[in-house]
Parts: sequence; C-alpha cells; structure tokens
Amino acid sequence: MDILVTIFLFLLPVFLLLVQRRRSSKRVPPGSLGFPIIGQSLGMLRAMRANTAEKWLEERVQKYGPISKLSLFGKPTVFIYGQAANKFVFTSDGTVLTNQQTQSVKMILGDRCLLELNGEDHKRVRGALVSFLKPDSLKCYVGNMEEEVRIHLETYWKDKQTIKVLPLMKTLTFNIICSLLFGLERGARRDQMVQYFQQMIEGMWSIPINLPFTRFNRSLKASKDVQKMLKQLISEKRYEFENNLASPHQDLITCLLSIRGENNQEIISENEIIHNVMLIMVAGHDTSSILITFIVRLLAKNPNIHAAVLKGKDHSEFHVRHSTFPVSSKIACGSTEQEEIAQNKSPGEFLTWEDLGKMKYTWRVAMETMRMFPPIFGGFRQTVKDIEYGGYLIPKGWQIFWVTAKTHMDSSIFHEPEKFDPARFENLGSLPPYNFVPFGGGARICPGYEFAKIETLVTIHYLVTHFTWKLCCTDDFFSRDPMPAPTQGLPVQIIPRKPL
Repeated sequence: MDILVTIFLFLLPVFLLLVQRRRSSKRVPPGSLGFPIIGQSLGMLRAMRANTAEKWLEERVQKYGPISKLSLFGKPTVFIYGQAANKFVFTSDGTVLTNQQTQSVKMILGDRCLLELNGEDHKRVRGALVSFLKPDSLKCYVGNMEEEVRIHLETYWKDKQTIKVLPLMKTLTFNIICSLLFGLERGARRDQMVQYFQQMIEGMWSIPINLPFTRFNRSLKASKDVQKMLKQLISEKRYEFENNLASPHQDLITCLLSIRGENNQEIISENEIIHNVMLIMVAGHDTSSILITFIVRLLAKNPNIHAAVLKGKDHSEFHVRHSTFPVSSKIACGSTEQEEIAQNKSPGEFLTWEDLGKMKYTWRVAMETMRMFPPIFGGFRQTVKDIEYGGYLIPKGWQIFWVTAKTHMDSSIFHEPEKFDPARFENLGSLPPYNFVPFGGGARICPGYEFAKIETLVTIHYLVTHFTWKLCCTDDFFSRDPMPAPTQGLPVQIIPRKPL
C-alpha cells in the first residue's frame, strides 16, 4: 500500500505537467488586457472620435494577427474580423454565443431587449416585433411616413438658406418613430422625450462606472426618465385597446399589447415592451438619420450620382471627371428614378409601395453609402462556454468583438473599396454572404431593415425632387461617438427646385 502511495505521489507532478502542457496548446489569443476595468476602452473611444478606429485596429492586426485579446468596457474581449468571423458570429446558436451586449448598453437599454434575449425568449419577442415591421404590414404606413417627411421639410427646410443636415435628420427620424411606432403625437411630451432620449444615447458606449457627472451617469438617469414616460404611454395604449378605442395596427406598442396567448394573456411583458421600444428608438433614430445625412453629403460632392438618382440616366461620362470624390466609372441605372416618379404624381398624391420598388438605383446608392460609412461600427457577443476559434481558446464569459468595416473595406472582397460604386449591388446574389453586414446577419439580422429602407427612400425622394444643395464645409472629417457624425453636423446651402 505504501508503495502504491509513493508511486502515486511520484507520478502526480508528471500528470499535472502533462495536463498543463495540453491546456497550454489551447492558449488564449495574443494581446494584453491592459488595466483592470478600463483596459483599451479609452484608446478605442479616442480613435473612434478621431476617425482613426480602423487604423487603430489594423495596428493590432499587424502586431498580434487576425485574432487578439483586449479589454473593452470592463470585460475581457477577443477581436475577430473577416467573412469567416462574421459567419461565426451571426450563425452560432445560443449554446455557443449569447447576444449579450456591453454592460453600459445593457444597463441603459435594459436586459429584456433583443440584444440581450436568447433562445425561446428571443424568438418570441422578435416574432412580435416582426409582425409589425414586416413588409406586408409596413405597406400601410408609407403614406404616414411621407406625411411626416412633408411636414418636416415645410417646417425646417422651406424658405431656409442654410441648414445643418444631421441634427435635422435626427429630428425627422425621431418624429417618424414617435408617430408610426409609438403613436406619440407632437407636443410637449414628445419634446420632453427627445431631450431624455438624446441624453440617454450619449453614454451607450462608455466605461460602466456610475460616478456623478459622467456621461454614463447622465445616460442612466435619462434612461430611467424615458422608461417612466414609456410606462405611462403603455398604460394609455392598453386602456384604449381594451376599450376598443384603438386598432392593433395603430402603432407598434398597441400591436405588441394586442398579441395574446392562452387565456387572453399578453405574451410580451411590460418590461419587454419598454426595453425593446428603447432599442428601436436608438436603432431607428441614429442609423437612419446618419445614413440619410451621408447620402446628402455624397450627392453634394458627386453631381453624377445626384443626377442618376434624380433622372435615372447614366451621367457618368462627363461628371466622373468633375467629381470631388473617388467614384467608379461604372455608373449605370434604369430609365426611371425619382424625378419620373414625382412627375407621375398628382398634386398631394402620396407615394405607393410600387413607387418604392422603382427606386432601385437610389437604394443601391444607399447600400454603397453603408458599405463605406456603416452607421454601426461593430458589435459584441459573449461566449457561453470555452470555445475554440482560429486555433485559440476563448474562455467562457469573454466578449467577442466584430467590426463591420473590416470586411466592407477589404480589397479582396470589394474591388477598389475606396471608390464609390453602386453597381456593386446590382446583383445581390453574386455578393458572397457575411461580407456586407450593415444590418447584421443570420437569425439576428435587424428586424427594422425594411422600416429603415422605406424611411430612407421616401426622404431622399423628397430631398432630390424639391431641393438642391451645396456643402458649406469642405472638411471631410467625421467622428464616431460611437456613430459617425460629419463636421459641424453637415451644414449645407439649400436651393429650392420646386414647391413642396
């Protein structure tokens, strides 16, 4: 017996050494986690605000390779990029990756929004949202959206000499959200909601340390104010629906309240409605307003593309030589676009779903704009268990950080990626999957994709048919905080083309 114990004690260190060697063969990716909590957060945020984030990440790639570890927003993180990385992120199920966001986003938007839900909860809530946001439902709201655009242009653009595009586009998209999705009419309450909302989104990407006078602290307070207002709004909508004073199709909140399960019970909880309404506010407000702003910027700098959007003809032969922006000479489109659609309308007649379907070139311009200037810089997932990726071990509970621009501007995927070329999207079937991901991908692709498309097409239609504009600021700089914003909000001089 003593001999067996002696042998065991002798072999134990050898066994532990072998186990350690086996584990070390599955090492975590190279890199540094930096200082506790802060990590590399401040460095990346500074790079985003200086519009050098892609360069900042490329330096990491040059130093550590395509997979590296760092610490962002209080958690150990692994940065990955490329088509395979996008596919891994967007196709992994809940047993591998969970859709948990950074702690700052979670605390501001709540833990029952789609960004946090997984499995059956995600499927249930997403299905409820899609029931309102799917194309068949949105067809009915084209006229409502157009009315909001008309009122906006009458109020903020008509008879003005210069305007700042980005803040006005944010006003427009917020008003569309309030009207179509939440049924919140114009007035003091909507104005108050705007103030709280703007304060709330300022700290979305920040270090989650809740200290007085920090952006994160202000965002948390504003989030509570927004939630309080939404709770009151939901109470009013519930009363109207239960007393047959409102249609289930009236707005998103009423639609969610109308979805019932067994025993006529609401299947979407009040917290789920509040948290997902806040998510849609953020997604619909910032992404669409930024996309429209950058299209306006692009059209001002490139008369050939502006002419093609307006006239629907090939104007590239002359204008490419005079463009102020690197543009491909492959500008081509059909014979019908915005001006012809407008000419076929009687005074006061609204756009139709069929009209939007004719705006093919305009939407290709929008997609190419999102390729070069994606509103969403990147996103996060969290590992559910220890996983292997690219020959490395990513421990359970670590964040996965993926970045949109790393495929959008990859010359091996998009030929001459620095050139603006809407023709890239003439045949979407030829574009390899998981390379163009402005709305994400897989089962978690943004459910508001069609809503954003309609919003963009209707707005651009009215802008190009009623106005021309010139940039007042020649500075090409824009910062990310975390979404891109042109210098000074993109001031332009506007010239009316025809009355609204």
